[in-house]
Amino acid sequence: MYARLAEVVRSGFTESVHFGSVAGLGPDGALALSRGAVEEPMLPRSSAKPFQALACLTSGAPLHGSRLAIAAGSHTGEDFHVALVGAMLDEAGLGLSALGCPADWPEDEPARHALIRSGEGRSRARMNCSGKHAAMLLACAASGWDTASYLTPSHPLQERVRSAVQRLSGEQSPHTAVDGCGAPLFAMSLAGLARGVRALVTAPRDTPERAVADAMRSFPEYVGGTGHLNTELMRALPGSLVKGGAEGVLVAATAEGHAVAVKVVDGGPRATSAIALAALAELGADVTGAEAFTTVPVLGGGRPVGEIRATL
Repeated sequence: MYARLAEVVRSGFTESVHFGSVAGLGPDGALALSRGAVEEPMLPRSSAKPFQALACLTSGAPLHGSRLAIAAGSHTGEDFHVALVGAMLDEAGLGLSALGCPADWPEDEPARHALIRSGEGRSRARMNCSGKHAAMLLACAASGWDTASYLTPSHPLQERVRSAVQRLSGEQSPHTAVDGCGAPLFAMSLAGLARGVRALVTAPRDTPERAVADAMRSFPEYVGGTGHLNTELMRALPGSLVKGGAEGVLVAATAEGHAVAVKVVDGGPRATSAIALAALAELGADVTGAEAFTTVPVLGGGRPVGEIRATL
């Protein structure tokens, strides 16, 4: 059912193996690469955030530029991320207490250490999904919807998210789960995830779909943050859209229309970039500039003694 996607080699010895699935679409949108269970339902986790941002935008949320990027992002909780989230909520007459995501430490290590030194603790604004939640609240405010129940699957906003997911993926969502941040999460196939993100990149200019893709590509630091994989891969591959998710999920699409979606079945993310780039290369996409991400160093005594590499 699952394919061997990557191996961990230490000192010439294959120490571990990652299994999973990868779906790849060619520039024409056809499924051109299939490994593992690409048509089976999976949970896209934060790789679905571009679709959620689209639903917020089409519901009237005043999102553009960095605001639209952070709505579709998994930020690292740095000060500039928190400042933008706060400004978005202030303009809607809402405070940070309106966020329905749980309190968390920032993923950015310097920011986390600074908070600890100052005696501050976890906060909702530092949680990596706070940009998405702020966008959802803005959409509710713009449309006159209840903000207290915005995370309920039957809420009008979440129904719009479901509709966007199903329209762009080209399939009906067979299951609704609760994501780590508390938002509804709509299952889709890995092939559907690739189709959905490709649809954003290839959408005509001046459409909401293209606006989401352009914002993410223009402001990659708000999709991730300092040193974050989403951010660094988009910088390494200009014109590409990259969005990772928890439990070993990653989706990437090029400006030319190639798209790949990866799911590592053990949930580990360490090989996802190598797998995605290998899949893009196999599809004929130019991944020049991203060579640093095609393998992941394996360390011994603080120095490289091997690598994690794709085995497509």
